Amino acid sequence: MQTVSIVLALLVGAGLVVQVGLNMALARSFGSAPAAALVNFLVGTVALLLFLFVLRQPWPDRTQWESVPAWAWFGGLFGALYVATATFAGPRLGALLLLALTVAGQLVASIIVDHYGLLGFREQAVTASRLFGVLLLVIAIYLIAR
Repeated sequence: MQTVSIVLALLVGAGLVVQVGLNMALARSFGSAPAAALVNFLVGTVALLLFLFVLRQPWPDRTQWESVPAWAWFGGLFGALYVATATFAGPRLGALLLLALTVAGQLVASIIVDHYGLLGFREQAVTASRLFGVLLLVIAIYLIAR
C-alpha cells in the first residue's frame, strides 16, 4: 500500500505544475488570479460531488458536521490561498522555482508538525538527517533562482 501512496503523491505533485499552468490561463482570460482560483474550486467542488455520488458515499449527517473541530475548517482557506498565490506567482517565478519554494515551505512546516505531533500527525523527532535534507533543498532553491 505504501508504493501506491508514493506513486499517487508523485503524480499529484506533477499535477500541481499542470494546475498552476491551467489556472494561469484562467487568470489571463479573466484578468484576475482570485477569479481563476474561484473557478478552480468550483470545478473541483463539482468533481468531488460527482466522485462522492459515483462511490455512493453518504453525505455527512448533522452530528458529523458538528463534531468537526473549529480549526479544521481552515484547510479550505489554505487550499484557496495556495491556488490563488500560485496562480499569481507562477508567471513571475516560473514553475520550477514556484514549486521548489512551495516544497521548501511544506518541509519546514512538516518538520515542526512532525516534531510536536500536531494536527493528528504522529510525533517524529527532528533529526540531523532531516535538517540536512531541508538544507539541501534550500541550496537547490538558491541554484534554481540564480
